[in-house]
Amino acid sequence: MLDRLAGIEARYEELNRRMADSTGGDYSKIAEYAKERASLEEIVGVYRKYRSVLKDLEGARLLLDDPSMADLAADEVRALDKRQAEMEARLKVLLIPKDPRDEKDVIMEIRAGAGGDEAGIFAADLFRMYTRYAEERGWKTEILSASDTGVGGYKEAIFEVKGKGAYSRLKYESGVHRVQRVPVTESAGRIHTSTATVAVLAEVGEVEIDIPDRDIKLDTYRASSAGGQNVQKNATAVRLTHLPTGMVVTCQDERSLTQNRLRAMSILRARLYEMEAAKRQKAEAAERKAQVGTGERSEKIRTYNFPQSRVTDHRIGLSSHNLPAVLDGDLDQFIDELSARDQAEKLGGGVTPMFSEDDEE
Repeated sequence: MLDRLAGIEARYEELNRRMADSTGGDYSKIAEYAKERASLEEIVGVYRKYRSVLKDLEGARLLLDDPSMADLAADEVRALDKRQAEMEARLKVLLIPKDPRDEKDVIMEIRAGAGGDEAGIFAADLFRMYTRYAEERGWKTEILSASDTGVGGYKEAIFEVKGKGAYSRLKYESGVHRVQRVPVTESAGRIHTSTATVAVLAEVGEVEIDIPDRDIKLDTYRASSAGGQNVQKNATAVRLTHLPTGMVVTCQDERSLTQNRLRAMSILRARLYEMEAAKRQKAEAAERKAQVGTGERSEKIRTYNFPQSRVTDHRIGLSSHNLPAVLDGDLDQFIDELSARDQAEKLGGGVTPMFSEDDEE
């Protein structure tokens, strides 16, 4: 580990020299160096403090042989031993290879699942939950495409989340979300179970994934309102079909054909990138198992139980008994634990769930 850290520090110093030598030169290169240096800054800082602790520890141990200083030195050694262990644990986490998508903006897709109108209302609840979470973190959200049910819900809502580290936090939300509650239309007061699916896609640029024009079929039509009537005189809505995969993306919320096409292409690129990433993960023999966040859409990852005001994440066996707060965007308790478990898995430590999802039915 120390050899690897020394190599990272050497690279950090090399980047500093290159940036100093590039003054007034190629600005794109300088920006590239600055970005790489920023990615190494934290680990280099911790490594330097770690070396300082090792030096102090060596000095404190030498004082153990001095009778007049032995007691004080023993206290100092104990404190520094603890600090060394903490910093080693931190460095191991920092050395975990980062997901290159972590700092990217996000496209989220929420779709109503089983449960009819109630599933659509739940999809709208999830949309509000994520927009509130983004708002609390200072991120910006914008709807890219939406299809409402006419009764206060969404059949589908696709929206963009822009902000530092958006993907690193929201990537754990992919999967099937389940709600248990009494619908407002239920006169007998029976609890119904409905579902909605959430997909979290890292937004990618044209340079990262090239889609040849020959692979795209473009159809245009007049945008319609929720009731089905045409609301545009001109054909501004877009339907893109990716011919090699058969993937279809529609976008009609913007008032111009160009804007709708750009948004549809953005969604298509993100979906294709995610598809390729999933293939690579599946092909890797060392890919860890689905304890935390594999992104499989078929997984039931979380249940929102209204009668008990309980939200349970089945992947980690963690429950909150403040459902209103969770639906108002209080998701960090789940995301922090999922991130910690994910790191533990990458470090090679097996994680055992606190209890199975069947315990929280």
